[in-house]
Amino acid sequence: MRKVLKWIGIVLGALIGMLLFIVAGLYLSVSLRMNRTYNLQPEVVNIPSDPESVQLGEHWVNMMCTECHGEDLSGNVTFEDPAIGRIVAHNLTAGEAGAGSTYTDADWVRAIRHGIGPEGKALFVMPSEAYYYFNDHDLGAIIAYLKSLPAVDNDPGEISVTPMARLLVAVGAFVNPFAAERIDHSAPRPPAPEPVVSSEYGQYLVRVTGCQSCHGPDFGGGKHPDPNGPPVPNITTAGGLAGWSQGDFMTAVETRQSEFMPWESLRKMTDDGLKAIWLYLQSVPPKESAKQ
Repeated sequence: MRKVLKWIGIVLGALIGMLLFIVAGLYLSVSLRMNRTYNLQPEVVNIPSDPESVQLGEHWVNMMCTECHGEDLSGNVTFEDPAIGRIVAHNLTAGEAGAGSTYTDADWVRAIRHGIGPEGKALFVMPSEAYYYFNDHDLGAIIAYLKSLPAVDNDPGEISVTPMARLLVAVGAFVNPFAAERIDHSAPRPPAPEPVVSSEYGQYLVRVTGCQSCHGPDFGGGKHPDPNGPPVPNITTAGGLAGWSQGDFMTAVETRQSEFMPWESLRKMTDDGLKAIWLYLQSVPPKESAKQ
């Protein structure tokens, strides 16, 4: 009996040791990803200074950036939980602790389009996978507006990620927070479609606003990237949009509220932009809803 208990103890000890080794490896893998340095020289983008371009940049920034970085873009704590950590959207102005006080034009391009900070490390929870598709004209306008912001002194602090959160990222419980890993940094950027009511412009808007990050590459829906999120609907004509009219879509944008669907951002889009998105979604091949 003593021999059996001894062998059981040896086996349990080996299993515990193996488990600790696996956990340590998973933790280390995410730490290495967080500290990886990308040697990337971003492409040169012309930064305009005319009022029309700055106004266009303001439109894009108000629609895409204020939800995380704040209405005055001085930064916010977007998430905080003792078990997970602290996620911060940094100050983008030229005030104290603001990116605008130190960022070069190349730094802005690298951060927005590639999801990489000035020190060469991947930005955490920055949706550059979608922003990569901004054409040079719109990206230049966005940077022009960011450079024109009034300076606001605000330091929201630094991002911190607990060991538990790192393990959850490593096993895929959370969506990959490093957009820089998912981007083909040498891929050609799409041409700039005319900003008119067309399916082509709708496709461009859908790409840069990141609809496919939740609704899937074929818009068939599925599991939400946030573990606490609800199932994501199929938005093809075979799913949630079946029977909808353009008017129904416009009304939904104007009236609906949701913690997980960015209706507020869509409301800042022009009517022509929304109509272009509707046209594009109508052209997407119908898909069966993904299994939840």
